[in-house]
Amino acid sequence: MSEALPIITVLCPSAETAGSDARPSGLERIAERAEIRYTEASDLSQAVDGAQALFLWDFFSPAVKQAWPHTASLEWIHVAAAGVDSLMFDELSDSRVTVTNAQGIFDRPIAEYVLAAIFAHAKDFAGSLRHQQNREWAHRETQKVQGSSALVIGTGAIGRETARLLRSVGIAVTGAGRTAREQDPDFGTVIDSAELDLHVGAFDHVINAAPLTPQTTGLVGEKTLTAMREGAHLINIGRGESVDEQALIRHLQAGRLSRATLDVFVEEPLSQDSPLWDMEAVTISAHMSGDVQGWRDALAEQFVRNAARWLDGEPLHNVVDTAKGYVPSG
Repeated sequence: MSEALPIITVLCPSAETAGSDARPSGLERIAERAEIRYTEASDLSQAVDGAQALFLWDFFSPAVKQAWPHTASLEWIHVAAAGVDSLMFDELSDSRVTVTNAQGIFDRPIAEYVLAAIFAHAKDFAGSLRHQQNREWAHRETQKVQGSSALVIGTGAIGRETARLLRSVGIAVTGAGRTAREQDPDFGTVIDSAELDLHVGAFDHVINAAPLTPQTTGLVGEKTLTAMREGAHLINIGRGESVDEQALIRHLQAGRLSRATLDVFVEEPLSQDSPLWDMEAVTISAHMSGDVQGWRDALAEQFVRNAARWLDGEPLHNVVDTAKGYVPSG
């Protein structure tokens, strides 16, 4: 009698909302070595029962917590996202289930988004577009990017790629993380993120690239925003909950910050009645800073490679420290 194949359950978004992207591509490459079960959130409890692995293609779904009583055989969960905050809950953190994420897929695209935001602000592209729409010939002087300074909050893979790219165009970069240190290979100096208000006033650009954890929720709050340099530029590509959105709105309305480039928000989609929509000093994008062409295929390919390692009994890549909520550096 042949040995039963291990079971991999794939949690997919509904076809009605995701269309042709509802299922990941390329999983047929491991179909001879594992039974693949595709499911949506409403049927996850049944589909994950008896499964050894779970692939969260619907990466923001909170359905795993509800299905947890049916996961006794589960060994591994892979999330098709860099952040795992939508997944984590106490029972999972306390279990022996290994969690991996999509670290590496979004690093360079997000770093490019940050660099583009800095150039767009320094060269006043938003102002040029307004003048163009009004058929106004408005000559003015813009800012030089080289020689400016940036604080990157979050010293994980995305923060490090961002630091390397910003340094390449002459921006002086400092990091902010859980542990202060000197001589970091990508940041040089890393300050303690718990002391942001003591340091943030020294920087032209403040970039939040931190994962969402209890420690980073509300990290950029009233105290930090007040301490920022007048005319500074805030860029948020981490999580909306890391920034006190109401405090940010007040500081923008007061004209203290020259611009906020926001890709993530507390509520997504951003509410139609949010005052952020109508602010000239705000650039809004729809949580898409890392979503370059081909990103879904890259996510699926990454899972297939990791699944092959799992099936071969080899160590998995991108293992998340479930107590901390991210993949530790190094």
